Amino acid sequence: MRALVIEDDKLLSNAICSNIGGTFDYEQAFDGEEGLYLAEQNIYDVVILDVMMPKRDGYNVLAALRDKGIKTPVIMLTAKDGIDDKVKGFKLGADDYLVKPFHRQELLVRIESLMRRSKGALKEHILSFKGLTLNLNNRTARVGNEELAFQGKQFDVLEYLVSNKNTILTKKQIFDRIWGFDSDTTMTVVDVYTSNIRKILKSSGYDKYIKTVRGIGYMITDSGEENE
Repeated sequence: MRALVIEDDKLLSNAICSNIGGTFDYEQAFDGEEGLYLAEQNIYDVVILDVMMPKRDGYNVLAALRDKGIKTPVIMLTAKDGIDDKVKGFKLGADDYLVKPFHRQELLVRIESLMRRSKGALKEHILSFKGLTLNLNNRTARVGNEELAFQGKQFDVLEYLVSNKNTILTKKQIFDRIWGFDSDTTMTVVDVYTSNIRKILKSSGYDKYIKTVRGIGYMITDSGEENE
């Protein structure tokens, strides 16, 4: 899973990342504008968002994300314990609120609880699309009784597509999610991996459900229509 930590206090940001690093890959932003730019990529499982920041405050960032239809779960961090501040955050679309200073364990428990709520449909770490099932624990894939051999990032790309079924994912979104912003690999790797995934799915006829949206990216769709 991937987390975005938007916090201008670098010591606190580093401490948060150290705490969650065993569970999440993470990126950091140290002001509201940078944080909004990264969050708009819509590739994260959770955003940890400070309220008081330079350039844009956390409320402004959160409002902009929700206005764009980005539903990534957000935990807001604030030094203020007033009820009005919490109400404002929740009305803007925050999913949880944590008042500084907080204990490491409390942050982890809040994130775990938020992940359970946001992925409530994901039972026993099984992701499904029609007859295709992905076991996220042992990273295996099956169509019916047939086990399919997806390796490494092939599985990650397929998981990302299935998690966002019927939604177009741009090549940049897929690249940033799977390979990361700092990767030296070129974005053409997305086409290569998607092509390989199709080849593996072809034996079960599921290759037809991966749709190419020409010039934009890919999606996995219920209809199995011809590619655009």
